[in-house]
Amino acid sequence: MHELSIALGIVKIAEQEAVENKASQILSIELEIGVLAGVELDSLNFVWPSAVKGTILENSKKEIITIDAVAVCVDCDTKFQLHNSYDACPKCASNLKIIEKGKELRVKSLIVE
Repeated sequence: MHELSIALGIVKIAEQEAVENKASQILSIELEIGVLAGVELDSLNFVWPSAVKGTILENSKKEIITIDAVAVCVDCDTKFQLHNSYDACPKCASNLKIIEKGKELRVKSLIVE
């Protein structure tokens, strides 16, 4: 379950930002996670309380924004939504694509006090 290491990484980022901004508390954190990022959201939500216990994020509100996956076919330039990284182009059935969105895993914003 690598979601625990992801959650601990998020805590580390938040703590660094809090120190840089001389914040005593983080009120909320907003995360962007793409559907192809390899993060199981249920598992992340399960480990979150353990990862943030005793940290600056312990009492903060967490919001996760899910980013849909979008690709462009290399052969016919069709832009299409992906559900899996191995999905083929719906127009020409090519498997050659450039994934434009959907692999994100980032802290989008923090509200500090």
